[in-house]
Amino acid sequence: MDLRRLHLLLELSRLGTMRAVADVHGTTTSGVSQQLASLAEEVGARLIEPDGRRVRLTPAGLRLADHAVTILAAVDAARRDLDPDSVPSGTLRVGGFETAIRASLLPAVERLSTTHELIRVELSEYEPLEAFELLESDDLDLALTYDYNTAPLPPSALLESMRLWTIPWGLGVPSSDPTGPVRLLDYAEHRWIVNSRNTADEEVIRGLCALEGFSPNVVHRIDSLDLVEHMIGKGYGVGLLPLHRSTSDAIRISEFASSHDVLMTVYALTRKGRSNWPPLKAMVGALRAVATQDVL
Repeated sequence: MDLRRLHLLLELSRLGTMRAVADVHGTTTSGVSQQLASLAEEVGARLIEPDGRRVRLTPAGLRLADHAVTILAAVDAARRDLDPDSVPSGTLRVGGFETAIRASLLPAVERLSTTHELIRVELSEYEPLEAFELLESDDLDLALTYDYNTAPLPPSALLESMRLWTIPWGLGVPSSDPTGPVRLLDYAEHRWIVNSRNTADEEVIRGLCALEGFSPNVVHRIDSLDLVEHMIGKGYGVGLLPLHRSTSDAIRISEFASSHDVLMTVYALTRKGRSNWPPLKAMVGALRAVATQDVL
């Protein structure tokens, strides 16, 4: 259905005469008549009928004019929504892992609430592999993911990424253990804690331990870093934690004695071609500001 013709029909319902519609659109009455005749052919119904020396809308024409109000308003809203220069508005579906939600997403959402009040953000917690799948199926608009320098996790060709921040990781051990950089070989007989929904940290641990000549005894699989910390303090095992994380007195996070640094990098991911959508562009800007000011 031709939207211009639909607009002419709506104008006729409001202005009452072909002449008035023609004057508004800078055309002739015969031009308006031809366009409305084509619209009637498109929809398969008679839309106008003679009314003395004028015309009026038929019942079908009146119903279509009513629909035209909603249709044209929806089209205008869609154009404004997709215009990269329009005021950002709408619902933004964002996913991320717990640390990124705390450190980046929540501060960014708070920032947006004061600068872009028309954006509504829906937050969900996902590990990277889950987020990749949801982005590819268009069930998320933006996701925060991570990988390690020793276990890279490149996204698919459908996605594009932006680096936000990088932090070093160390080994969380009970505070009663000797201080100083840790030798992994000293923990060859310990139980190990890894993530339950992402294999990246387990790959890092197994790779580092292999360099020391042993295979770690992975026993526990836990997502929450708070719970990992708690379990380390209670003697359930050791595991990777951010090196500069504030912890309880029960544990300590130590650098590795080897020269193999463990660095985790956090990324913001979107589907390719979506970065100019105003709400997404605003969120990425807020994430950049948070990463620059509050994380790094």
